[in-house]
Amino acid sequence: MSDASPKIATTSFVDAMTVDVEDYFHVEAFRRVVDKSTWETRELRVEASTRKVLDLFDRYDVKATFFTLGWVAEKCPALVRDIVDRGHELGCHSYWHRMIYTLSPEEFREDTDRATKILEDTSGQAVKLYRAPCYSITPKSVWAFEILGELGYEIDSSVFPIRHDLYGFAGFPRFPVKVTLRGGCELVEFPMTTLRRFGANLPGPGGGYLRIFPSIYSRSTLSRTHRVEKQPGCVYFHPWEVDPDQPRLSGPLKSRLRHYTGLASMERKLEALLERFRFAPMGEVLATHAPKERFEVPASADCVP
Repeated sequence: MSDASPKIATTSFVDAMTVDVEDYFHVEAFRRVVDKSTWETRELRVEASTRKVLDLFDRYDVKATFFTLGWVAEKCPALVRDIVDRGHELGCHSYWHRMIYTLSPEEFREDTDRATKILEDTSGQAVKLYRAPCYSITPKSVWAFEILGELGYEIDSSVFPIRHDLYGFAGFPRFPVKVTLRGGCELVEFPMTTLRRFGANLPGPGGGYLRIFPSIYSRSTLSRTHRVEKQPGCVYFHPWEVDPDQPRLSGPLKSRLRHYTGLASMERKLEALLERFRFAPMGEVLATHAPKERFEVPASADCVP
């Protein structure tokens, strides 16, 4: 790759750059064909692909939040230390990469607590940011906010305010909000960025939407978020998305299309965003753009799924 190009500053806003650190065989799309009992036998590529991302960010002098799977941290402790040593922010992405709404509250608490302890022991620092696998805090699992608060988390980024077959919380506020928990405690939620069109929320720049949609869609969504909404945006992706040579897994056609389309062009699309916009870790963005709106967890959140 050539040296990084100078940034073309188009806005005074700083957006959150986030990475969900998981491997190609962890994804929900292949859960039915890749049992977690086989993870140990599969080619581990997350260390190399994440370091590729770290090198990319170094070239553009960008710091980000790395929401890291506890399972990955356990297998690759040197990677976690490298993320922190390079000045990035560390967050938790669960241990087993299971959708929250498929778990009981106790299962969720146990999984999150296990991952948190591994990440903190490995990095030597407190972990206060969380992101659920596949943005799986939905109306069915809004009770998870309370457990995150109990475990000491201060920032969550697990809500995607769209309609989708795997996730989505269409009625949730589109921009960072303070979530009021029992006992007067608060948790800040930074939802995924969306574009409001035709009376609906459309997905913004991240993951498969960044890989598959034309680059102008992601750029215009972020620009509109700044210009019209006066809010910072959030970009997200996974290290496996810059690994076009990863092993191909069998699975439903829809899952394969979602996972493999656009892998070869993903790094170039990321560079286009890094050249044009300013990015920082999520905690830093929220420190300079504190949310004013509030979201009250409904009383029904005590219900077990």
